[in-house]
Amino acid sequence: MTEEILRDDLRFYFMSPCEKYKTRRQLPWKLAVQILKIFMITLQLILFGLNNQLVVSYKEENLLAFKNLFLKGYSGVDEDDYSISVYTKQSVYDSLHYVIDQYSQLRNLSVGPASYAEENGEFLPLIICKKSYKRGSVEPSEEPYDIDAELETGYTFFRKWDNLITFALKGINLQTVRSHELPDCYTFFVKIVFDNSCHSGKVKLTLDFDAVSSVCKNWKISGTAQKSTHYLLIFDGFVIIVCLSSAVLCTRSIILAVRLLQVNLFCLENYNQKVCEDDQREFLNCWYILVIISDVMAVIGSILKMEIQAKSMTNYDVCSIFLGTSTLMVWVGVIRYLGYFEKYNVLILTMRAALPKVLRFCCCAGMIYLGYTFCGWIVLGPYHEKFEGLSRVAECLFSLVNGDDMFSTFAEFEQKNTMVWLFSRAYLYSFISLFIYMVLSLFIALITDAYETIKGYQTTGFPMTELQRFLMGQKEGFPLQGQEGVGAECGEAETVHASVMLCCCKRYSI
Repeated sequence: MTEEILRDDLRFYFMSPCEKYKTRRQLPWKLAVQILKIFMITLQLILFGLNNQLVVSYKEENLLAFKNLFLKGYSGVDEDDYSISVYTKQSVYDSLHYVIDQYSQLRNLSVGPASYAEENGEFLPLIICKKSYKRGSVEPSEEPYDIDAELETGYTFFRKWDNLITFALKGINLQTVRSHELPDCYTFFVKIVFDNSCHSGKVKLTLDFDAVSSVCKNWKISGTAQKSTHYLLIFDGFVIIVCLSSAVLCTRSIILAVRLLQVNLFCLENYNQKVCEDDQREFLNCWYILVIISDVMAVIGSILKMEIQAKSMTNYDVCSIFLGTSTLMVWVGVIRYLGYFEKYNVLILTMRAALPKVLRFCCCAGMIYLGYTFCGWIVLGPYHEKFEGLSRVAECLFSLVNGDDMFSTFAEFEQKNTMVWLFSRAYLYSFISLFIYMVLSLFIALITDAYETIKGYQTTGFPMTELQRFLMGQKEGFPLQGQEGVGAECGEAETVHASVMLCCCKRYSI
């Protein structure tokens, strides 16, 4: 390959879609496919999201209905992480009998289409199971205590540890029929726990269920439900074809970039030098990799969605993760085309210039943040609900950095334990002062500095990299790696090379 042919191929590779069309009349297939894909995937996500909302709301409303049906005295609002609590033996007995009575009269009480679950033509029974210490007494007046910590499980009445009531109910979600889709049949495996594990005089009652969706048997629906399902399956299939086409085009571009890396071999043969690593990285277009990943996730999500539409699969959560993530990546990838316009690429250039410094800064700040997280959890956890778990502490501290719920976080600490109260003040004041007035300010300063640098380069011009000199036909000083004065030149290019090579029409007119 001659120098001029290599230079022309490199120039064409770094051109924008419009420039490629003007130069060789090559249609911008990747751009057209990406525009088509973004509209199709977004429409697909909206259709799936509306259906998913119906499923989630159906489960939540059934959970609330079951709590009102089977928990005596339920007010409609849960207490902390449990549904309701009782404090006397009689209340425990009444609550347990109430569950059994309500279950036996379910068909007369429930306003929803709930019924008893069956298996092989027989109703599944209601099961009462208790857990207790294997041996011992927990009477405070008895000393010494003789307790066997091993728990045993049985099907008898209430004793010392906890009670568990389980039963299965069936239901049908008819909301999807109004959306011209086939209905889902559900089996609810309801679990009611009488938790007395603390032996504090407070028994916590918790109701929860596992909902298993299945295909309704012997269903017959008049209308357009079946036809609408077929149309959706065809649309999903077309989305898969578009995503596969996009992945193939991006893979082809990556292969072309690897072939164009022959410029490194050309420099070795003609100049006995290597091209700067910064210039070599310009051939690794992360946007293509992002698009391929999003295409793969979109194909997987579309296949799962087709399985759900055909009622062969019922896991909405996995499908929503794939479709949602792929849509996010598709929209982020569109920013790449805005980068070809100087007026719109400030965000991209600033992010790419500031990212290395920001990541290094976040590593240092993260160590301090983790230290405060662990300290707050172990010291303040027993005294404040926002510090009860590691994840909750991290979320609480993050909200404090953003200025949320500051006063309530201070006010909810009780002054019964003076030492802990004083420690909480020192802890919160030091964290807020450090992260808001120092860490956050420095974080913003790093991004502002990168923005000012990019803004200055847009006014005075970006430094020319070695690869650009080759594209411009300037043989003098190319390549500079390994020669005197290279350090300053490569170091200069290292700071801005990502922004310089972002768009050809902005870099230099060729």
